[in-house]
Amino acid sequence: MNFSLHIAKRYLFSPGSSNAINIITGIAASGVVIGAMALFLVLSGFAGLKDFSLQFSTYFDPDLKIFPVSGKTFTCTPSQKDKLQQLEGIAHFSEIVEERVLLKFKDKQKMSFIKGVDAQYPMVVATDSILVFGDWLTSNDFQVVAGNGISRELSMGVEQTYTNLLSIYVPKPGTGIPSDPTKAFRSEKAVNIGIYSVNEELDKKYIFSTIGLARKLLELPEDRVTNIEIKLTPQANESQLIDALQTIFNNEVIVKNRVQLNDTLYKMLNTENLVSYLVITLIAIIALFNVAGAIIMMIIDKKNNIKTLYNIGSTLPAIRKIFLFQGSLMTILGTLLGLILGLILIICQQQFGLLMITPSLPYPTRITGTSFIVVFFTITIIGFVASLLASSRINKRLLA
Repeated sequence: MNFSLHIAKRYLFSPGSSNAINIITGIAASGVVIGAMALFLVLSGFAGLKDFSLQFSTYFDPDLKIFPVSGKTFTCTPSQKDKLQQLEGIAHFSEIVEERVLLKFKDKQKMSFIKGVDAQYPMVVATDSILVFGDWLTSNDFQVVAGNGISRELSMGVEQTYTNLLSIYVPKPGTGIPSDPTKAFRSEKAVNIGIYSVNEELDKKYIFSTIGLARKLLELPEDRVTNIEIKLTPQANESQLIDALQTIFNNEVIVKNRVQLNDTLYKMLNTENLVSYLVITLIAIIALFNVAGAIIMMIIDKKNNIKTLYNIGSTLPAIRKIFLFQGSLMTILGTLLGLILGLILIICQQQFGLLMITPSLPYPTRITGTSFIVVFFTITIIGFVASLLASSRINKRLLA
């Protein structure tokens, strides 16, 4: 057995010659445990918060979305649709026509966006997960599904008859202002048959309609779309599909995945996660340098033993390794204990909701293998550096 490691284990698990040494060592070990546990709790909490924040995008955003390189619309011919259907990795796709519109219901008005979707849209986006009241669109071009925020602002509920209609206005293209303002807009009327809810921003932004109503309102031909939304199969190779889509549309489109569609949100969450990690790591560094203090106190306590080891033939590097191993073992065992305690707390939070955001919503958490790895290596590396600095205090002057 390695001589230095054997002595280090004896020193680690045997009490010191004074209560002061034992208390200092206990404080240092507690700092390692608490630092590891706190870092694990923060990483698990942010992983859960990230999932919670992004779960709404999974309801509303497709796996891939195609945009025109320039302008608002691009052409999707029947032959291109056939190629999309035959492309391996695409489960379903839906044609989208989207435009900014003015909504008017009774005496109230609101600016919004109309999103015309085809019959394949529920195959791409889980509309049953966002629909909270009423029904989804049928083939009838005079139906819409409004967001919860739009419904409240317009005081518009789900209508069962065609008596209370929603008026939808879109400006006509052109440069001049006609003498009759009513001629500046194209308009259609529809009945609201359902209400959806995703989040506050989207609930106030969109009304859904059939793609036929949107094309009629915008006077678009059958082969023009503003977007195509795509659902992928589980085995799909995303990068290869993006290249294939660019080929189909002659590199005249931009293809974005779900992460790119929510680029700002992902950046914000990742930045918050990184800042929190650095703050907790800084606190852990301060706590773990108690390990260096404990090792130095142990060196002073074992000074006579060190001299004896040196006199019987132990080299200076071997003696330094004793205390380097002692600090490293203390750090590793403390990190493992901290991870176990953190894991227990996270499981209790998931099962019993120890910390609540609202009376009915517990703070979201998620246990990941990455969190274990990051915490273990972060704490052990800091502990190793602290132990190395402390053990380097042993020199010939100390042994003289």
